[in-house]
Amino acid sequence: MHGFTLLQRKGEYAYLGRDSIFIGAIEVPSSETIEEKARYRQPDKGVEIVIEVDDLEKERDFIVSKSWKLAADIHSQPWGLRDFRLVDPDGYYLRFTTHSPRKDGKGLSET
Repeated sequence: MHGFTLLQRKGEYAYLGRDSIFIGAIEVPSSETIEEKARYRQPDKGVEIVIEVDDLEKERDFIVSKSWKLAADIHSQPWGLRDFRLVDPDGYYLRFTTHSPRKDGKGLSET
């Protein structure tokens, strides 16, 4: 997925990374059928995955180079961040965004 590498896997938990982007995910067992689960993979179900990145243009260019269509190209938002959006092949709504500032005014990626 987007050039990420599996860094760690423990049971149902997976930790992925690429450059300075890291994602943790856990699979939750369910008795629902594939068809029932598919209902949750629609953009109108209220699920939005937000991924903060260091270089928004680089991420957008990488995704577009893989022939994925954007739902919205890079745009400045009223809350002060820039982002772009897409629906992945499984139907998940993804928002790639610049880093949110911390309360001390520094970006989250800064230590």
